[in-house]
Amino acid sequence: MSPQDMRFLHRLAGLYGVQVSYRDAAGKRRAAGVEALTTVLQALGAPLTDPGGAREALRESILRRWRRLCEPVAVAWEGEGASVLLRLPAARENARGECRLTLEGGEVVSWPVTPASLPAREAAFLEGSLYVARELSLPGLAPGYHRLTVDLPGCGTGSVLVICAPRRAYGCSERAKRTWGLFIPLYALHTEKSWGAGDFGDLALFLSWAVEAGAGLVGTLPLLAAYLDEPFEPSPYAPVSRLFWNDFYLDVADLPELAGCPEARRLVESPAWQEELERARAARRVDYRRVMALKRRVLGLLADKFFAREDTEKGDFRSWLAEHPEAETYALFRAAVERQRSVWPSWPERMRRGRLAAEDADPAAVCYHLYAQWLASRQMRALSLEAERIGAGLYLDLPVGVHPAGYDTWRWRELFALGVRCGAPPDPFFAGGQDWGFPPLHPERLREHGYRYFISCLRHHLRYARALRLDHVAGLHRLFWIPEGFSAREGVYVRYRAEEFYAILALESHRHRALIIGEDLGTVPRSVRSAMGRHNLYRMYVLPFEMAEKGTAVLRPVPAGSLACLNTHDMPPFAAFWEGLGPRRRRELLAFLAERGLASPARGTIKEALCGCLAFLAASRARVVMVNVEDLWLEKEPQNVPGTGSEERPNWRRKARYSFEEFAAQNGLTSLLQKINALREGGKRL
Repeated sequence: MSPQDMRFLHRLAGLYGVQVSYRDAAGKRRAAGVEALTTVLQALGAPLTDPGGAREALRESILRRWRRLCEPVAVAWEGEGASVLLRLPAARENARGECRLTLEGGEVVSWPVTPASLPAREAAFLEGSLYVARELSLPGLAPGYHRLTVDLPGCGTGSVLVICAPRRAYGCSERAKRTWGLFIPLYALHTEKSWGAGDFGDLALFLSWAVEAGAGLVGTLPLLAAYLDEPFEPSPYAPVSRLFWNDFYLDVADLPELAGCPEARRLVESPAWQEELERARAARRVDYRRVMALKRRVLGLLADKFFAREDTEKGDFRSWLAEHPEAETYALFRAAVERQRSVWPSWPERMRRGRLAAEDADPAAVCYHLYAQWLASRQMRALSLEAERIGAGLYLDLPVGVHPAGYDTWRWRELFALGVRCGAPPDPFFAGGQDWGFPPLHPERLREHGYRYFISCLRHHLRYARALRLDHVAGLHRLFWIPEGFSAREGVYVRYRAEEFYAILALESHRHRALIIGEDLGTVPRSVRSAMGRHNLYRMYVLPFEMAEKGTAVLRPVPAGSLACLNTHDMPPFAAFWEGLGPRRRRELLAFLAERGLASPARGTIKEALCGCLAFLAASRARVVMVNVEDLWLEKEPQNVPGTGSEERPNWRRKARYSFEEFAAQNGLTSLLQKINALREGGKRL
């Protein structure tokens, strides 16, 4: 490829937000390959058939840009002026048009516009014609989602989603009480009444116990819908949808409908069913298929009885259905997957293209999925209300991606770059890089759809959460795209409109009064953390990653705007971390803690180290401290080992070593939580 053609390809990449190079974890610049660049540009919609056509593709893409009257989205920060650029041929500047601003509440404001009277900002001479960009100022706006429509004779109609938002996301004042919380994966939590794995009822028990200890939050892994039969993917970070809950977590025993269904009661009381239940309870690992099958049989009977009732008895269900217009399509999709026993990319073309008919699925299965989602929403709402009543909140987790053959990619396929996968470039932990296996959202199509999908995903969680963790927060700025057939070493970064994401996050967090935490671990550009600070997204301080190699301060200071913890679900528990630390580093860490009155180096036990590290975090300026309950009894086995498959590791399956009743009764554990609470409430700051 000639140097000139390469320059055109790089300019085209810049126009589409594709980085032609990046700096790796070691600070070394890595250039993107020509084939990878070409494939990613094609996935983004560039009119490019091969690298040699970059010049013509660049010309056409620039023309497209100037022929679009306005961008699909604009941000107006609350209390500040806002404007929109109008791009048009200079020959049309004197045309008299009209602007209509439809406010979120429905009010419409109209005014005439003549582009020639607006300030000029850009100009370009293309195809023998002069194009100009004029700046249209907008009136003051209240926070919300507004719609600007510009009608200009000879230029057509432009439509802009105007997001007016506070510049900073919701956050309590500096004087507010520093809070802390307890974390456990819900599938790992189990009580005496569990049906083989944790459920929403178990989470309610855990919540009450945590609040008694002084905690203000209870956190867990994503609770979203999953494939748990054929296909089978239990990872909470590969959900079927980010808009529906996982019926696996339904507390069936607590449903009042169970008492009114003799068929379901007889099934649950039958020796064969009870025998299956005992097997599920006795298993060391969560047996997703067995537990789901047990619940499905009971819920199926309840669903049959429910839908056989008169419509007049279904008021609550009808209200829920009106609030969740996607639920019927989702239920039909899930039932179609079950009938086909395959994922949608292998379906017949009509079904694959998004057109499902009633005969494509078993009606009973459709009813089951509708009924299960209604129950899950009901139990989540009850859990959230109970948390609010006792002065606490849920800390939920929004994954960065979805299952490549799930509901969301089928329903909104135009929003996803289906020929590409997300991942991460090589780093010291993963020399070959990481391929996460799910498709990225298409940055421009997401904007053209007014971010409706992203907003819906946020609201699905913020309706119940007091704090929400965003998985891979750097994805607001850029994602590492890996074309099909390429290795993770050959991926390229694609930029997103971060300011628009931050505006949505700020607006939704204020409306729901919820903290937003960004998972900013790994190789994260400094600019990402700067933006998080400007917009009040809390960063994560994970203790093992904050150990300095040199100097007297073994642990770096904990920032005030952070969530601090000892580990994440992708890391070894504290006990395993301590064992792998080495004698010298252990001594240094204990000495560091001892200097601050948090540990005794003379004892030097793993328990001493755990208590000291938790005390360090609890006494810090962190807004939130999350404690993994499994660390408290020095668990060594991780819940997930990244980069390993189900044949190598029992990822996402390990039950907690102790039942809820067992660990809640441990005096030593309760005593440690009391110390953490005292430090959080006290005035000491480290």
